[in-house]
Order: sequence, then C-alpha cells, then structure tokens
Amino acid sequence: MGMANLVPGISGGTMLLAAGVYPQFIDGIAEVTTLRFRKRTLILLFTICGSAALAILVLAGLIKGLVVDHRWAMYSLFIGLTLGGVPVVWKLMKGLTATAAVGCALGVAVMAAVTFWQPGVAAAGPGERAYLALFVAGLAGASAMILPGVSGGYLLLVLGQYITILTAIDGFKTAALAPGGPNWDGIFESLHVGIPVALGVALGAVGVSNAIRYLLARFEKATLGFLLGLLLGAVIGLWPFQQTRPPHAGEVIKGRVMTAETIAELRPEDYPSENFQPSGGQVAGAVGLIVVGFAMTQFVARVGAGKPEHSAQGDAAAESRQQ
Repeated sequence: MGMANLVPGISGGTMLLAAGVYPQFIDGIAEVTTLRFRKRTLILLFTICGSAALAILVLAGLIKGLVVDHRWAMYSLFIGLTLGGVPVVWKLMKGLTATAAVGCALGVAVMAAVTFWQPGVAAAGPGERAYLALFVAGLAGASAMILPGVSGGYLLLVLGQYITILTAIDGFKTAALAPGGPNWDGIFESLHVGIPVALGVALGAVGVSNAIRYLLARFEKATLGFLLGLLLGAVIGLWPFQQTRPPHAGEVIKGRVMTAETIAELRPEDYPSENFQPSGGQVAGAVGLIVVGFAMTQFVARVGAGKPEHSAQGDAAAESRQQ
C-alpha cells in the first residue's frame, strides 16, 4: 500500500483488496474511530500503516527522481497500472447496470474536470506556503488508502502537490540521517509540508472509511460504478509524451511572473510541461510499459484472489464465542 500511494495510477485500496485484507482494514479504522480499541484490530492497523509509512519514507526520493527525469516512461507505466485496476472493480460490480453506468460517467467527468482545472497552478508568492492546498492534498491521498481504484498519487499529481510532498519526505529522511547528527533546520522545513498533509490524511482516512462503508452498504452499484469511472478518467491526465522545459521571462508559473532571478530560483521539477512528438521507439516503449503496468496490477490481484475476507465484526463475534 505504501508503494502504491507513491505511484500515480496505483490505488492503495486496490492493493489491500488484492491482498485480501481490505474488509478488515476498513472495519478496523471505523472501529477505532468509535473509540473501541481491540488488540487484534490495533495490530492489524499498525502492521499495514507502519509498513506503508516505511515504504513511503524509503522510496519517495527514487520515485520522484524517476518521474522528473523519465516522465514519458513513468507516465506510460502509470497508465498501465491504472487500467490494471479496472478488472478488479469490474469484478466487484458483477455486471454493468444503469445505476452503475451513471456512476461511472460521473466518475469520468470528475476526473476530466480535475485534470483540466489544474488547481496546482494556484498563485503562491515568494515565501508563501500553501498550507490549505497541502491539507487538501492530504485528504486526497487518504482516499488512496481507502477507495479501491482511486489513486491518491494521481490526485496529488493533478493537484500540483506530488513533487512537493515527495521532495519533503525525501528531505526529511536526508535531514534525519545527516552525517554528524540530525539536521534540525532541514527536518523543520520538511514538517512545514508534512504536518498539513498528515492532518489531511488523518481526517480523510476517518471520513472516507466511514463514508465508503455507508455508500457500499446502501448504494453499492452506483458507488462501484463511480470508482470505475474515476479509474478510467484518471488516464486523461496521464498523457505520456510530455516533458519539462525551462520557463521564459514574462511567463506566469504558479502565479509568479518569471524573471531571470525567479527562473534561477525555480527547481527543475517545477518547470512547465509541454507535449512533444514521440519517436517510433518511444511509442513502442510506451505501449510496452502500459502492458507491463497492467500486468503488475493484475499480478497483485491474482496473488490475493481466493483469500478469505473476514470482517472485523466477524472477528469480534468469533472472539465473543471463544470467550
């Protein structure tokens, strides 16, 4: 789940579903929010969330570098990883109904709107910190831990906070492990990003976990259709053949008019993107990476296929009988 949350296109919820622990995870979060703390539930949540946090901390720098330096290849892989979740959600739907079709169309429309809205270009002057945007990004990231088929990494990408958050995580790790002892200035700098994101994740995980349980119980077909639409719509914003370029003087980047001085201060990951004409080899490579990504998600789904899915309520009943 941790690796999935780093990668735009893979849903952490889908990974939990494929591994056969999704119902227990959802029920466990809902149980904790009602201030019921059973040992079995706490061990489950600590194991999943702890290992996910470790994966995020260790791999954030690597994933960020690959996205910045090899965008067309990584986006191609992300498309395949995203589409690989479609059969997982389709199997849960057990057939397309009119209600599911409406939900699917709405999901596609939402993702298309998010892609073309491009909220990541909101104005931010020198020295300003977009705490609200980071908090909202945390809320979006939490959905990846809860909703099968929804990629928090992708939502962070279209919200314009993906590289910012990964940079902060990698910076925190580097500062904490600095030779000669922790670099506290670097740690506190990273926390300016990490704290609002963490607050958003915490609130989002609690809210979304309870909401998805309610919606799946009352409106299962429409909810699963909406999740399928989110998956299909996510591909819209992952056109692989784009690359970053240095901005021009007078160009507006994130609300700032570029000058020679501001261009020199701008990080390469914040450069604007533009489409380019791919070569035949790049097109073939992109198709191959899409197939590889699709196969990877399907492999994880098959590994978890057939595993028993006991709910937290079922476990509680079993414990009660044993007592």
